[in-house]
Formats: sequence, C-alpha cells, structure tokens
Amino acid sequence: MAKGSSDQKGKVRAEEYSYTVAWSEEDEAFIGKVAEFPSLAAHGRTQENALREVRTVVEAVLEDLVESGEAIPEPLGKRAYSGRLNVRMSKDLHRRLALESATQGVSLNNWITAKLAR
Repeated sequence: MAKGSSDQKGKVRAEEYSYTVAWSEEDEAFIGKVAEFPSLAAHGRTQENALREVRTVVEAVLEDLVESGEAIPEPLGKRAYSGRLNVRMSKDLHRRLALESATQGVSLNNWITAKLAR
C-alpha cells in the first residue's frame, strides 16, 4: 500500500503539507503553492482564499492518488532528516572557508553550519 494511502492510521491530510502564498503582479492575485507538489498552484483575491484554493486542489490530488494506488508524497514535516548534507563547491571556496574557520578557531563543519544558520 502506498505511503499515506487510505488506511486511517497512515492517512495524509492536505493540511499536513507545506504551503506558501505570495502576491503575483503578473496575475494580479495571490498565488498559493505547496512545496511537496511543485506543479500545483491556485489563485485567490486574498491570501486566505489562495491558501484555501490550493488546499482544495491538494485534497483532490490526494484522492486521485489514493484511488489510482500511486505513491503519495510524504509531508516535509513528517520526513526524517539525518542532519548530514554533502555539498560540492569550488576549490577556491573550500580554501576560503577553511581559512575563515581556522582564523575563527572552529572546525570547518561548525563554521559552515554557523554561516548557513544566519
């Protein structure tokens, strides 16, 4: 059974997803989007209306996915993260960051984490 399918215990609800709403000058409306379904969006005259509209779209998509037996994206808030991230960068950037961290007297990992947390 696909994750989040119709069994009550593991059922995923539309309100569990990560939404954003922003004004669009081009559309002259607020646009609601959902991070876990990047191709979905909905318009609204207010922020609240755009959020309500995009959640309605997500509810319909979830129903379709359950009916078709397709996998349902896990909400970001339910995903487990390891805290590890491998990042590729230029040799010059690596050298500069290593110099900065040495100057500050901290490990390169702690220096990069502090910079990312800002």
